[in-house]
Amino acid sequence: MMVKEYNLTDVLRLANTDSKLLAIAEKVQNQERLTEEEGVLLFEKGALGFVGGLANFVADRLHHGRVYFNRNFHIEPTNVCVFTCNFCSYSRQYKHKDDGWELSMEQMLDIVRKYDGQPVTEVHIVGGVHPKMNLEFFCELLSKIRAHRPGLHIKGFTAVELDYMIRKAKLTIEEGMQKLKEAGLQSLPGGGAEIFHPDVRNIICADKVDADGWLNIHETAHNLGMHSNATMLYGHIENYEHRIDHMSRLRQMQDRTGGFNCFIPLKFRNKDNDMSNIVESTIVEDLRLFAISRLFMDNFRNLKAYWPMLGRQTAQLTLSFGVNDLDGTIDDTTKIYSMAGSEEQNPSLSTEELCDMIHAVGRIPVERDTLYNEIKVYSNAMAG
Repeated sequence: MMVKEYNLTDVLRLANTDSKLLAIAEKVQNQERLTEEEGVLLFEKGALGFVGGLANFVADRLHHGRVYFNRNFHIEPTNVCVFTCNFCSYSRQYKHKDDGWELSMEQMLDIVRKYDGQPVTEVHIVGGVHPKMNLEFFCELLSKIRAHRPGLHIKGFTAVELDYMIRKAKLTIEEGMQKLKEAGLQSLPGGGAEIFHPDVRNIICADKVDADGWLNIHETAHNLGMHSNATMLYGHIENYEHRIDHMSRLRQMQDRTGGFNCFIPLKFRNKDNDMSNIVESTIVEDLRLFAISRLFMDNFRNLKAYWPMLGRQTAQLTLSFGVNDLDGTIDDTTKIYSMAGSEEQNPSLSTEELCDMIHAVGRIPVERDTLYNEIKVYSNAMAG
């Protein structure tokens, strides 16, 4: 499946009927930062070909056709959760915990052992907020994983999980993060950000850590020498101003710390949750969102399309709209989006399949580690 690409001349020609869009294109060409007002304007008036062409230009300037992935697997300790987010199809309330799952320490270590001898580089640990899985429990888990496989990068716990377990331990955020780092935690995923603006957050997830708390946890991690990812849940009740406000707060922190590895827009899926009445965004709107993210988030080198959430075909399309990362092989170890109705009900891709997806749109597959150090460049479609 080949996707039409636009060079900058094409983009300028598309823009010349609107002086403000033309000015944005010129700023992008000159590597000048877009304002929040210009970000909103792109959502309001930017046609798909226009924003996509600009985003493709920026991505090629940064990455020269390279698209990254890693070999990873997930551990989801539990889907039992004390919080009640309206958009969530994954979690089960603690009073209904018998409808969910709770993995023991040994069961989680068995998942790690399953990959002994395989060339995975990362374990991603994230799940619900279970009151009995506290800071000490997870520090023990991290220590045992590190002892078993010291070279495996441990990325774990959303800011929502971290806020709860650290507060329950009666520690400051810095004390709690330091304790987890010493136990073996090396980086943070971006989950729990949703939409920062209180007009939205107070409706969709009022009872969990707020925007300032999320940002503080990630900034603390950065100051301790740990990297993290950043996300945004889009396509529900938010408007364009809410999206740009969210991205602007992340952009400001990245200016201060430089600690974010990548930005990951996450598409709202409406199956089996309290927001099932909301129609999901179209593929066109998904592609516009990724493209505008690439243009606005100028200090985020990497833009990731999480293929288990989008589906592999849409994720492949995003590679011509500013995206340069497809996450990893996953190996059917996550249920978060399959339970919400994503196209990928059993999310698993081999390295060869990922490489084929990337080659099919004229890009170069590159296996990376969690911190975007290149491990292997695949010059042909065979994973090898």
